[in-house]
Amino acid sequence: MVPAVPPLPAPAKAARTSWNAGAPARPRRAARCAFPAVRATGVSPPGRDAIGSGDVSRRGILAAAFILVAAVLFGGTLLVWNPASALQPTRRQIREMLAEAMREDLGGPRFGRPPGHDFYFTRAAYTSYGWRGWSVDYPKADRQFLIGLRRITNLDSYENENSVLLTDPDLGKYPFLYTVEVGHMAMTDEEVLALRRYLHQGGFLVVDDFWGTAEWVNFAHEMGRVLPGRPIEDISLDHPVFRAFFEVNEIVQVPNVGQGIRGGPTWERDGYNPVVRGIFDDEGRLMVLVNWNTDLGDAWEWAENPYYPLHFSNYAYAMGINFIIYAMAH
Repeated sequence: MVPAVPPLPAPAKAARTSWNAGAPARPRRAARCAFPAVRATGVSPPGRDAIGSGDVSRRGILAAAFILVAAVLFGGTLLVWNPASALQPTRRQIREMLAEAMREDLGGPRFGRPPGHDFYFTRAAYTSYGWRGWSVDYPKADRQFLIGLRRITNLDSYENENSVLLTDPDLGKYPFLYTVEVGHMAMTDEEVLALRRYLHQGGFLVVDDFWGTAEWVNFAHEMGRVLPGRPIEDISLDHPVFRAFFEVNEIVQVPNVGQGIRGGPTWERDGYNPVVRGIFDDEGRLMVLVNWNTDLGDAWEWAENPYYPLHFSNYAYAMGINFIIYAMAH
C-alpha cells in the first residue's frame, strides 16, 4: 500500500505567511500521495438522461461516462470507484467513448464568446518565453473536464474550450479564468493592466501546472506586477473553496501523465510537496488560487487512459469543480 502524505499544516490566521519573495527552502522528499477522502455535499443531480435510458445522445453517453470516471454517487456518498455498480461502465468503455469524441477535429484556439450559456471554462492566453505556455494540454484537458462538469453539476456550461487573450475587451464577461505553465509567463504591460483590471472587477484566476523554485520565482514576479503589494498566502483546508461542492480534506500531488503511468515519482524538479496558495483583496475575497507542484490538467486530459491512476483524476475533477462553483458563487 502506498503511504499517504500528511496534509500541510494550516497557517495560523494571526500570522499569515507571504511567499512573494520566493519559494520556501527545499523540503525533504515525500512519498507518493494517496487519494484523500472526498465527499459530495449533496447538490441535486442534473436532470439528464442516464445510461440505459431509451433515448440517449452521444453527448449524454460521454457525459455519463465522465461522472463515472469521477466516480460520484449522488446523495452525499463517498467519491469512490466501484466497478461492481451496475451504473458504471468499464474503463475500456469509457476510453472508447472518449476516443470517439477526440476523433473529431480539435482545431486551434477558439477565441470569442459562443452565445447561450451561463458558464464558459475560459483559458487565459498570455505571452511567455520558451516553448511552454498557456496552451499546454489544450484543448483536450478542457474538453474532458467539461464533460464531467456538465454531468456532475447543474451548471449550464459551454461544452467546448474557450480561449481568451488577456487583452480581450470581453475578458470581464468570464468570472472564471484558468491558466497553466506560469513559470514561463512573461506578460506584456498591456496584459498586466488587463489582468489587474479583471481581478479588481471580481474575476477569479486559477493557476495550475508549474513546478519548483525557479518557476515559482518567475510567477511571483509576474503577480507582483499585476497586484503590487498583495501577498501570496497559504490557503488552509477550512477555506470555503475546499468544500464548495466536494469536501476535500487533503492536498494531493497530481503527476504528469508520464510519471503517473510509470508509478512515480509524483514531483518534478524540486517541487516535492504540493501547495495551494492564494491572493486576497481587501475584503478577503480570493482573487487568485495557485496550485503549485501539481498538474490537475494532465489528470483531466488523461482520465480515460487505463494506465493513468484513476484516483488522481478523481481528485483533479473534485478540485476543479470546487474552484468553478466557488467562482460562480463569489
